Amino acid sequence: MRNWMIIAAAIVIADQITKYIASAELKMYEAVAVMPMFNFTLMHNEGAAFSFLSDAGGWQRWFFTIISFVVSIVLIFWIKRLKPEEKFQALAFTFILGGAIGNLIDRVLLGYVVDFIDIYYNAYHWPAFNIADSAITIGVVILIVDTIFPNVFQKKSKPD
Repeated sequence: MRNWMIIAAAIVIADQITKYIASAELKMYEAVAVMPMFNFTLMHNEGAAFSFLSDAGGWQRWFFTIISFVVSIVLIFWIKRLKPEEKFQALAFTFILGGAIGNLIDRVLLGYVVDFIDIYYNAYHWPAFNIADSAITIGVVILIVDTIFPNVFQKKSKPD
């Protein structure tokens, strides 16, 4: 359990440090080219994924804060109850937990989530995101792969 919480804490720390740097160094909505199809662009998201409910009038801040807090508590207990051999589920939930807490901190302290990673193709931009969002996505992908292909992550024993 302790190791999983260290990984979650590392995700939160990396997320908060990168958001701090982005907020200090970038101007709002001004794209800074990093490489083709990849910019750093500071944005504030008052909604959920893809700015869902971002213009809802303010109540969404507390709604998403409560949801993030409850999900984080549930994930901590879920990780604690997993069997030692369920490492990939624990890893997936740990990534989701780290991401949820990273964005929860923003919502509580700022009232919005700091996004700054801008991926695009020609004029089509994916919604801006951050390290916490990436961690949540990685966690969900691990869960999906582990659910659909349960033997992918397991060590295969050698035949006698």
